[in-house]
Amino acid sequence: MIGRLRGVLAEVTEEEALIDVGGVGYLVRCGSRTLGRLPAIGDETLLHIDSQTREDGTRLYGFLTREERQAFVILQGVQGVGPKAALSVLDVMTPPELAAAVAREDKALVGRANGVGPKLALRIVTELKDKPIGVGDVAAFHAQVQAHAAPAAPSVAGEAVAALMGLGTAETLARRAVEQAIGRLGEDAALPAIIRGALQELGR
Repeated sequence: MIGRLRGVLAEVTEEEALIDVGGVGYLVRCGSRTLGRLPAIGDETLLHIDSQTREDGTRLYGFLTREERQAFVILQGVQGVGPKAALSVLDVMTPPELAAAVAREDKALVGRANGVGPKLALRIVTELKDKPIGVGDVAAFHAQVQAHAAPAAPSVAGEAVAALMGLGTAETLARRAVEQAIGRLGEDAALPAIIRGALQELGR
């Protein structure tokens, strides 16, 4: 099974990235958050891979961190959550944010993911309650949140995406533009600046 790929980023679509490793092209399905944070075409990249083999072949899912891959795997342990829904959840929140949402039983936040309805969101926060979402630092963060149940601040990136979608921008394009704007402006940038930056990215 493939667990990691390091190679040259050859192509990027709305759902997949093509990674050239020694002349062999690997087609990797990624969430919009991951796709928006990939380097420029022709640059080297490293993706942590979850391989899934079915009757129609093997599909690769790629993530920039081990924690994201681990959260992806754990999410699919919930009844009714397949790869598409798991990617959607990780598009709207990072593994630490997901851990915080589960600890607070914030099904509304989880339900913001595309294709995740209220019933499935409730099942996710219920079934993941006692599971470490991720490994290493993320697992420690999850345990700390459970102990203190501190409320998490709303995601600025999520608010920016919602603002762009309110202007009629498709969700995938909005998320990619916001990630690119944050990468350029820095994670501490204010919401209005991120929205302006994302609109500039969309206008290129």
